[in-house]
Amino acid sequence: MTRSGTLFLVATPIGNMSDITSRSATTLGAVDIVAAEDTRHSKKLFSILGISPPSLVSFHSNNASQRTHLLVKKLKEGADVALITDAGTPGISDPGISLVQAAVENQILVSPIPGPSALILAITASGFPSHRFLFEGFLPRKKGRQKRLESWVKEKRTIVFFESPNRVVKTLSDIKEIMSDRQVCVAREITKVFEEFIRGEISKVIETLELSGKIKGEITVVLAPQGFECNKSKP
Repeated sequence: MTRSGTLFLVATPIGNMSDITSRSATTLGAVDIVAAEDTRHSKKLFSILGISPPSLVSFHSNNASQRTHLLVKKLKEGADVALITDAGTPGISDPGISLVQAAVENQILVSPIPGPSALILAITASGFPSHRFLFEGFLPRKKGRQKRLESWVKEKRTIVFFESPNRVVKTLSDIKEIMSDRQVCVAREITKVFEEFIRGEISKVIETLELSGKIKGEITVVLAPQGFECNKSKP
């Protein structure tokens, strides 16, 4: 009987390519198949690492169902598969979770290879309580958006979510209207050249963002629990 292969969840850099771990690079070079969110993007990473993956296939929201069936079949036949996203840890707010679920259901070994995660980096750099937090992924654009924000009113944990640079000011304005002017940290371009953490009351952060002109880059927002006050150094 053929032994099933292993599904490796390989974290890749979210900006700074130096953040790739030696274990991640070794794994990507050793597996039989690499399933990537965007193969064009991933080829650039492989070029930097000097890796030539035996087989590179796309795995994204539009083909997740079809690819999951194919990859599970390959795994059952003994192939080792590495799942990667464009940036960060696969399975967090991306379609990769469907492949993980299918692997678990088919008793296929799943092995996570640790590495960068914008979620964790934003929380730790925010200065807000991190022992308990609520991760909301990407907020709904329209349907269910208002109810999602209203559900946070009595939340006592730090709240973290991803947002588009085009919508972040509108989202912060909506949160302020519903939840009052609490502390927030907008993390932008984490690990990249123009990395920035904008902290303060929501109204002040909105003002800073609006004065900066067009907002660009990857955005992670960390909302402090109600009543949290940043420690201020005495003069």
